[in-house]
Amino acid sequence: MRVALLEDDPEVARAIAAWLSAAGHAVAAFGDGRALLAAVHHESYDVFLLDWQVPGASGERVLRSLRDDGGITAPVLFVSARDAEEDVASILGAGADDYLVKPIRRLELLARITAVARRLATARPERRFAVGSYEIDLDAREVRLDGARVDLTDKEFDLAAFLFGRPGALLSKGHVAQAVWGHGDSIVSRTVDVHVSKLRRKLQLGPERGVRLSTIYGFGYRLERVENGESA
Repeated sequence: MRVALLEDDPEVARAIAAWLSAAGHAVAAFGDGRALLAAVHHESYDVFLLDWQVPGASGERVLRSLRDDGGITAPVLFVSARDAEEDVASILGAGADDYLVKPIRRLELLARITAVARRLATARPERRFAVGSYEIDLDAREVRLDGARVDLTDKEFDLAAFLFGRPGALLSKGHVAQAVWGHGDSIVSRTVDVHVSKLRRKLQLGPERGVRLSTIYGFGYRLERVENGESA
């Protein structure tokens, strides 16, 4: 998963990032709340791990901005030294999914992250699912349009499975590159654009097929379901 980490103590941030990276997660670390809020305008993440008292914008302010202003529903875990019952209740009430009290322990953190990943996997489609006129079979690695198999390359299928598996989600180009190529930083934006363009053409993506794949300028893409009769 792609994890956004907000932690202003460099030593703690390095330790948490190392734990998560060793467990197979991609980590983007921020020491300032404003920097994280700026990043979500051009990047997307699977989960946010926030400290409370940080420079720029507090973890609480970041949480409320993500939920209320950005409409971001990705899981948020708080990691804070504040352990008063009213603090925990306040943050959970503001939309956080979990709360860990410092000093943080490696195995506990990884277990909480694993639990979040499990919930995300449960919320996503089965190994075979339909979106609009399309059927996606993850085991057979096939996409069918109106029952007919579409000839896709491996990367095109991986891209289709990622997009169709997250209908309605705003996905940055870096997030797409990380999911499809396994390393977002070294994949140029043009590579993602070219593959999306080919996928549009091969799958004949459009509202008449029950989906809309929108390009979000300066950010990435969003694939949405389109109801019958909805205009393009």
